[in-house]
Amino acid sequence: MHFVYILQSLSTRNFYIGYTQNVDQRLKAHNSGENISTRNGGLWKLIFFEAFLNKKDALNREKYLKSGWGRKSINKLMNNYFQES
Repeated sequence: MHFVYILQSLSTRNFYIGYTQNVDQRLKAHNSGENISTRNGGLWKLIFFEAFLNKKDALNREKYLKSGWGRKSINKLMNNYFQES
């Protein structure tokens, strides 16, 4: 399986969108500072993920979510989460 995921920093409230084949292992890597992009964000929590059977489909979805339209889709999809936090 291939996964696209969204993390949120507990300290800065920023988001990170990524791709992996193992969500649990990847989250641990982010929280241990192994990823340069998330190293300064403190601890991260998983707030969303999607599973794909095909790697290309997952990478295309990651690319879309990182685009302007993708960010709008995230805000719409997770509207209740953002209002509560």
